[in-house]
Amino acid sequence: MIKVVLLGAGNVASHLFKGFSASENISVIQWYNRTYESIKPYKNQTEVIDDLSQLKEADVYILAVSDDAISDLSEALPFKDRYIIHTSGTVSMYDLKMKNKRGVFYPLQSFSKEADVDFRKVPFCIETEDKSKMQMLKDLASGLGSKFFKVTTEQRKTLHVSAVFINNFTNQMYRIAHEISDKENIEFDLLKPLIMETANKVQDMSPYMAQTGPAKRNDKKTIKKHLKLIENEEHRDIYKLMTKSIQKTHRIKYRFDIKRKKNNGR
Repeated sequence: MIKVVLLGAGNVASHLFKGFSASENISVIQWYNRTYESIKPYKNQTEVIDDLSQLKEADVYILAVSDDAISDLSEALPFKDRYIIHTSGTVSMYDLKMKNKRGVFYPLQSFSKEADVDFRKVPFCIETEDKSKMQMLKDLASGLGSKFFKVTTEQRKTLHVSAVFINNFTNQMYRIAHEISDKENIEFDLLKPLIMETANKVQDMSPYMAQTGPAKRNDKKTIKKHLKLIENEEHRDIYKLMTKSIQKTHRIKYRFDIKRKKNNGR
């Protein structure tokens, strides 16, 4: 049984607690957060504390906090020579203070407190300074039902950048599409099958091969119509930028020469 102390109460920490609690081989013996009220509802499931001096001895301490808080929190830990890991995609393992043994346990997934997570579909990127601790990281991932991958710091940082494009930027595109469609009282649900089809398509082919649409076809008339239809200037700039990016990828040349009428107070 791996004894875990969890530090932090954000989205990742909350889902890790649920996942570990359902595991037969992992026990969260204590949960720390600087704001006690955030973890108080779990007091009947594990010991919850807001005082670092009360931390118990455990096999591993998981810092599931914001990137900016990792270094300071690891410095504040009142012990040394124990095993400390963080869950960040971008923070170096060496940002953890060297008074303790260090590692990384990065779940490559988007977490929201309101949405359930199936850890069987969450890959963990693992990294450790002490090679003897590698098996523990593997066992933590396996205990959640997850796959694990040994990565270097640079690989992990690159994965995180890629994940931002795939998840965060794509979700912003959804939000823009929602705003555009909502102005014409169009149900966003109409677009959801397209979202699913786009995501499913790249499971079987490369994103390059999966690309479709007016930019890929160099359909100039449609592009012009879209640009005239989009009222928000920022959204129009994004449309142009994405169109140019697609056409550059597929070696298509196109110039934007849309002239929008100025409103002269009429």
